[in-house]
Amino acid sequence: MPLRPIPADRLADLRDPALGLSAAEAASRRARFGWNDIVVAPPLTWRDLIRSTLRDPQIWFLVVVSGLFVITGDYTEAVILVVAMVPLVGMDAFLHRRTQASTQGLASRLAAQATILRDGGPITVAAREVVPGDLVETGAGSAFPADGLVVAGEDLQVDESSLTGEAYPVRKLALAAAGAGQRAAETLHWVFAGTRLLTGTARCRIVHTGGETLYGEIVRSAQMGSHARTPLQIAVMRLVALMLAGALLLCVALAAIRLLQGHGWLDAFLSAATLAIAALPEEFPVVFTFFLGVGVYRLARRQALVRRAVAVENIGRVTCICSDKTGTITEGKLALAHHVPAQGLSPDDLVGWAALAARPESGDPLDVALLGAAPTCAPIVQLATFPFTEDRRRETSIVRLADGTLAAVVKGAPETVFAMCGETPAALEAWRAEVTTYAATGHKVIAAASKRLDLASAPREEPESGYTLHGLLALEDPVRPGVRDAVLSCRAAGIRVIMITGDHPATAGAIARDVGLGGADGVPVVVLADDLDRDGAGPGIEDITKVDVVARAAPGQKLRWVEAMQRAGEIVAVTGDGVNDVPALQCADIGIAMGERGTQSAREVASIVLLDDNFRTILSAIAEGRQLFRNLQLAFAYLLLIHIPFVLSAAAIPLADNPLLYLPIHIVWLELIIHPTMLLVFQDLPTTDRLLPTSRNGAQFFRAPAWAMILLAGAILAALLSFGFEYALGATADVPHARALTIAALITTSAAITAVLSGLKTVSARLVVAASLGSLLVMVQMPALAALLHLRPLHLIDWAMVACVGAIAALLAAMVGRALRAV
Repeated sequence: MPLRPIPADRLADLRDPALGLSAAEAASRRARFGWNDIVVAPPLTWRDLIRSTLRDPQIWFLVVVSGLFVITGDYTEAVILVVAMVPLVGMDAFLHRRTQASTQGLASRLAAQATILRDGGPITVAAREVVPGDLVETGAGSAFPADGLVVAGEDLQVDESSLTGEAYPVRKLALAAAGAGQRAAETLHWVFAGTRLLTGTARCRIVHTGGETLYGEIVRSAQMGSHARTPLQIAVMRLVALMLAGALLLCVALAAIRLLQGHGWLDAFLSAATLAIAALPEEFPVVFTFFLGVGVYRLARRQALVRRAVAVENIGRVTCICSDKTGTITEGKLALAHHVPAQGLSPDDLVGWAALAARPESGDPLDVALLGAAPTCAPIVQLATFPFTEDRRRETSIVRLADGTLAAVVKGAPETVFAMCGETPAALEAWRAEVTTYAATGHKVIAAASKRLDLASAPREEPESGYTLHGLLALEDPVRPGVRDAVLSCRAAGIRVIMITGDHPATAGAIARDVGLGGADGVPVVVLADDLDRDGAGPGIEDITKVDVVARAAPGQKLRWVEAMQRAGEIVAVTGDGVNDVPALQCADIGIAMGERGTQSAREVASIVLLDDNFRTILSAIAEGRQLFRNLQLAFAYLLLIHIPFVLSAAAIPLADNPLLYLPIHIVWLELIIHPTMLLVFQDLPTTDRLLPTSRNGAQFFRAPAWAMILLAGAILAALLSFGFEYALGATADVPHARALTIAALITTSAAITAVLSGLKTVSARLVVAASLGSLLVMVQMPALAALLHLRPLHLIDWAMVACVGAIAALLAAMVGRALRAV
């Protein structure tokens, strides 16, 4: 049994293990060690929320821009921006509340009160008043208030599933000497905050309180990094800041030049304000927020409940999935597949003996399978149990048989049970060969044995030798349908899948082969969890990024593997279901909790909760995330391709000492086309069944070739618009005609870019393109409306020029699309 150290300053001055502290001693220790506040969750107040929100530069940006719209008299845009702030503030509130919710979920498992011996008698106090050195009495069904050593109690069994994730009760024994001079104790003498006593009454000496408990360490891990910005958020904020700075410089320069040209203060102000309305990039944060909200809804339809909206971004960037086996890759339901009884026994005899060591109330899949397969027989009285633990790897029951005699029956890992039997070396070698055969085909293999007891009552200690081996049972946990196809799809899309399991390496390797884990040769790389060292290497680990299976993994080792994969440059998604998984879920780039069997704490801290605990759902979520990221890229590419010529032409024409190109009414018209296009067309592009590939540098919003193509295309289109205006203006300086030609070219450009980037795959794309071109014909070619808009109907040659600009825009958009698809 592993030893845990006992700090010398906690129990050194306690001479009598039967005596508690006095009130004075408790006050002194509280001043020294603090309150037993294992989970500290400050209340969520409006002041906290406002302080958190004011740290968001996007909010300040929208406030400033809406103020500019109010100054320029464009109240509609101001209202739109104020409304757009609501989801952003809501997201900040959600991020702030998420940590609060997770810590409340963690706190729900802790004891609220404790019975302690104080001044010679028992008293009940709030759990936070417990201090190191206190003597605590805990009854069956109650939780322990802190970490401590058992000093008295019999037949103690503890539920530690909230810390370890294991469903098996853990047996605890009293430590004979828990006072001065004791430096370490085995884990079977320790109890921990957040765990619950199942049987007996325990008296414990408290050693660790508050944040020093194991549970407190988990809480601290869960609260780290809760407000970190994601790479895409940072990229969008940088893009917005850059465009905002450029727009403001253009506005100031235009106002100054118009003054120098002698157009007066009013013209200068109107020119700058109009350009500001066209140039300020308020659409970008709006689109980002809107797409995240759409992503939450679309992932929910895929059985993936998003608890943190920005997970919609990160899920698409995943390059590595660290997955549980049981219940995620497999169905989590064991079925008895093969019997290997000892000589003279039938298969039913073997199953019957193994079922005697099973507990109907445990709910363990192994016990459920054995009890379901066991033949009906006379009722057997179970007198005592010595439960399964990771250290023991066996479970023993003392039973009274039908003939009135007692027997000890054990089931568990074959190597453990073999050591308790008196088989010859040759016989054991044959049994081991059977174990290897079944383990290599993915079966869970257990051995069963029994020992007759010449006693009248159940022994206090577990018999550890002299058993008769009854045989082996091979059980299988069937792989979920479709998992193999999902794994192969992940591999094709550049996503590495690592299965982390507590199974035997041979069993884990067989399951891995069945689901398609491994390289081109189909042979998975299987390593032991203990082999990982701090540098991400160890025996059998040449390259951690090539590992397919981590076997014999204890529940607490998952975090080390997640951190190692991240150090190797992977974007990691990790699945988990227990409190012990909370640090790994928090550390991962995407924490995925199991909705059916997961604990509340795991679900609260995770970014995504799977409603069906199915590996295929992870794949669906990644596919949806990648498609949403691609849709967002297309939306931003459209905005840049239309904004660059829009803004440059709006600035270039007045700078050339011409009248304003776009009047406020024209800008409203153009915005009524741009907003529906970006919010309706690109978010609605469907997800394909095939995973879209992604680069490992997914934190970049656009890669350099795409940026170069977008800027080049924008400049070309801006030059075409400016040339068209100058051409249509002609010798007669027909400004309405020139405006009509330029606006028609810009709207046609918008329709062409939309058609190419969206592929017209959806009804909304086709409707938006048709409505844009239809509005152009109505507004320009109807003389009355054209006059109201300060335009003039166009001639056939004008429409031919507009069509040419649209064709060039379509070609440029296609080149941008190819640059975006390049990985």
